[in-house]
Amino acid sequence: MPPKLSVALAALALAARARSENFTIINGQIFTPGLAIVDAPQPNTPLGGEILQVAIDVSGNGKLGLPPYEDSAPSQLHAISIFLTSYTTGLNLTIANGTALPATSSRSDDGVVMTQEPGSTVKHVDWLWPACLTGDGQPKTQGLVSEGGSARGSYNISIHQSFRLNDTEFYTVFNLPIAVTNRISESANQSSCESLTNTLLGWDKVVDSTVVLTPNQYPWTDGSGVQVSVPNGNGDGSDGGNNDGSDNGDGIGGTKPDADAGDGLGGGAGMVAMDGRLTVLAVIFALALVSL
Repeated sequence: MPPKLSVALAALALAARARSENFTIINGQIFTPGLAIVDAPQPNTPLGGEILQVAIDVSGNGKLGLPPYEDSAPSQLHAISIFLTSYTTGLNLTIANGTALPATSSRSDDGVVMTQEPGSTVKHVDWLWPACLTGDGQPKTQGLVSEGGSARGSYNISIHQSFRLNDTEFYTVFNLPIAVTNRISESANQSSCESLTNTLLGWDKVVDSTVVLTPNQYPWTDGSGVQVSVPNGNGDGSDGGNNDGSDNGDGIGGTKPDADAGDGLGGGAGMVAMDGRLTVLAVIFALALVSL
């Protein structure tokens, strides 16, 4: 088989696998139901070492720009919070949520993802693995940590985004499955898991009604466009793409004012929007939904 054809077939196979797992991966970048784009890690990667690094492009590959934004900018990424969650272990650990975590983050003194590494469009969140995840290989015992199970095993990196998209406010949760199975050594600087723990909530605790949002409806990949400059109100698509979008079945509803991260959620990824009367949750079922 010609080398170029082999490469093309391999690329098609990878694209098909990414689609089958309900991820949109283009040139190694993982697109989310929000404005953030994940550069690393890749889905289902076994991880370990000294730190967990989550690399996130916050500029839409340079299309959005960096904060501070003009107040009137129609699209802007307000905040990102990150958690490590697992329904298997029952743990929901804070990675970055806008609070100072000097023992766990080497790049941000205040835990604010958007303001670290000024001038860089890619934010590298370096998280020192906590003490309960030390070890090597698969978990020795199964079940909830609270019932004697191992803390190691399958997790979601749960990425929470608060953002404005084309003059509508959104709050989304995107879960990226990983496996904590590679070697993690003990370190004097490690935090305890207890100091990072949050209550783990299920989706049924968040909303009563759900609707599926497929990856081809993500902001940067759905083809509808993201407004990145202040509209002048005189043509050139100033009202295009806003024709009652909350009612066209695309899974993007009204606004969710003053959204905050709250507790990290496990299992599946979604988009939440609220207008005071109706809550719409678009759930993206990841490959690891059942096991997590």
